[in-house]
Amino acid sequence: MAVTTTTSGANGRQSVAVAVILGIGLAAAGWLAGHGFARGRTTDRYVTVKGIAEREVKADLALWPLRVATADNDLGRAQALNKESIQQIRAFLERNGIDVSRAELQKIEVTDAYVNQYQDVSRIPSRYVVNQTLMVRSDKPESILEASQKIGDLVSAGVVLSSGGEYGFGGPTFLFTRLNDLKPEMIGEATTRAREAAQTFARDSGSQLAGIRRANQGVFEILPRDQAPGIQEESQLNKRVRVVSTVEYFLRD
Repeated sequence: MAVTTTTSGANGRQSVAVAVILGIGLAAAGWLAGHGFARGRTTDRYVTVKGIAEREVKADLALWPLRVATADNDLGRAQALNKESIQQIRAFLERNGIDVSRAELQKIEVTDAYVNQYQDVSRIPSRYVVNQTLMVRSDKPESILEASQKIGDLVSAGVVLSSGGEYGFGGPTFLFTRLNDLKPEMIGEATTRAREAAQTFARDSGSQLAGIRRANQGVFEILPRDQAPGIQEESQLNKRVRVVSTVEYFLRD
């Protein structure tokens, strides 16, 4: 009987020890799981903010396609008129302080109205129509703008200008080519403004900012300075450069 009692007591103590160890293990697992979940919930807390930076700029390059149209029943005469019109345009540009050495004479197009079998030949004023474009390139956009406002002088001199074709409306196109010079400063400014917005949100919500969760510097846009219906950026000398940066910040208590 004594032997039996001793053996039973040892087994009981072992069972208690196992139960205690198991309890401690479960408690530790619960503590770790709870804290891990808390950390997981903390990392899920973040705010998304945007920062905007803008600059007013002026175009530094102008492209001006001047498309000449001449017509005559004699092809040689039509071509001679075309050449004369081009010379008048060059003289006009020089009078307005534009360097014509950078002006490029592009391909010539000849249309024969008689080729169209559905045309009534008796009603055609001129058989041949010659079109050619003089592409003016200048790093003095202001001079190009002023000259374009005097285009009536060419019309008065008998030069026929046509629009359409690959260059659309045919007026000057003003470009800003120094965007890369502005990018570092503008990105820094946009990021700063995004952080200021995030700090305001965190303060109002009783939180603090942690690290950056995700960031997108955004796309640079070149817009007309005066945004109104019908105004196109490429036809405006003055422009507005804008970038919007999007940043996500973690929040902590």
